[in-house]
Amino acid sequence: MGAGGISIWQLLIILVIVLLLFGTKRLKGIGSDLGNAVKGFRSAMSESEKAEEEAEAKRVEQTAEKRVAEGDAAKREPAKPSDKSA
Repeated sequence: MGAGGISIWQLLIILVIVLLLFGTKRLKGIGSDLGNAVKGFRSAMSESEKAEEEAEAKRVEQTAEKRVAEGDAAKREPAKPSDKSA
């Protein structure tokens, strides 16, 4: 075993001490609370990413509409007479 390493036996002893101190019911409650917190965090991250994607799609759509409108406006402008005085 290297310096600072923890063996499986040391981890088992720590686990037994934790079980004796807190009991299985309290540890189950802590695990449940932790699981709910992780689920809530993932849900919030998913909602945030979805909102960013929707905002980006809206920007792309508005840019496309603007380009189409500018193209239509360019088509409606009267053609400028060309200077062919040669």
